[in-house]
Amino acid sequence: MGIREKGYEHWDGTLMEHRHPWWPITRLGIKLAFRKKSFKFVFAGAFLPAFVFLAGVYVSERIEDFQNMFHSSSSQKFFEVNPAFFRTYFSNDSLLFLMIMIMVFAGAGLIADDLKFNSLQIYFSRPIGKKDYVLGKCAVLLFFLLLLTVVPGLLFIIFKMVFAGSFRFILDYPWLPLSILGYSAFLSIFITLYTLLLSSLNRNRRYVSILIFAVYIFSEILYGIFYERFREQYFSLLSIKSNLQQIAAFFFRVRSPFRVPVVYSFLILTAICLISVAVMRKKIRSVDVIK
Repeated sequence: MGIREKGYEHWDGTLMEHRHPWWPITRLGIKLAFRKKSFKFVFAGAFLPAFVFLAGVYVSERIEDFQNMFHSSSSQKFFEVNPAFFRTYFSNDSLLFLMIMIMVFAGAGLIADDLKFNSLQIYFSRPIGKKDYVLGKCAVLLFFLLLLTVVPGLLFIIFKMVFAGSFRFILDYPWLPLSILGYSAFLSIFITLYTLLLSSLNRNRRYVSILIFAVYIFSEILYGIFYERFREQYFSLLSIKSNLQQIAAFFFRVRSPFRVPVVYSFLILTAICLISVAVMRKKIRSVDVIK
């Protein structure tokens, strides 16, 4: 019996381009995140601030039924649903911390794992470019971040009108939905690029996880040290959280928490985003595909 040598056959088909070539990357990244039990716990817990503020929306329309809850004017002021209420939700310490923790679980390995296992060659051997790769990775994190920002923010407005039984709230603040969308987009894009920047600096997922958490916390500690020493609010520019709080106050048209021009915070966070893009362009090198 003759022995035939098994070889490869030439493919004469046509290569079809997908309309959204980044979507499989995004879908896989979301699935891998939800496979982690620890991530499910953190992600579910990240909605706790939204439920607390939603309860505040309800109380604001039933204020006379909860008079015994208020021991001071400051506690009653918390239940006043206005632009400051939204600024507080979007820039409170708990929400920002939980968003960083989500990035630790869902974003640390997005690029680090690909660099570790040399997966970029596999990605770029398909009809996918560098922009599609980055967009797919960004979309994974944006999916989680926008669920924690845009969705609760718009629901607060809807439930406020439902509980009040009128459209007076949206008539008083017609620009508020745009502020929610604008700040949510800025916050989500910054945290996404911040995470991918650190993920592309090292091949070790665990090291990147520590780095994402440590840089955020260390920036706040650094601000605290210098402020305690010099009592100068300009040192708030060293803190990622403080810069985000400054920008939140700008979007929601309320008084800034620091006596520092908000443009400085915009410049600092935008610079971090640009550095992230530059680093990823350098780290992520596409390969030539032989057709």
